[in-house]
Amino acid sequence: METYLTYELAYKELKQISNEIETEAVSVDVLAEKVKRASELISYCQSKLRATEEEVNKIIAGMETTP
Repeated sequence: METYLTYELAYKELKQISNEIETEAVSVDVLAEKVKRASELISYCQSKLRATEEEVNKIIAGMETTP
């Protein structure tokens, strides 16, 4: 993965790969490479979402305990 990848960039790239595969714009020679990259991007996005959810939950919990 790149050293600087944001959720938005990963999602945009994932949508592009998905579109290429759906419209059959990807040759058989690079299909496995595109699927592998899509898998990496999905994992990245899932972990970013989990981390964000945990952080938001901590903030909300802190707000609920603070008078």
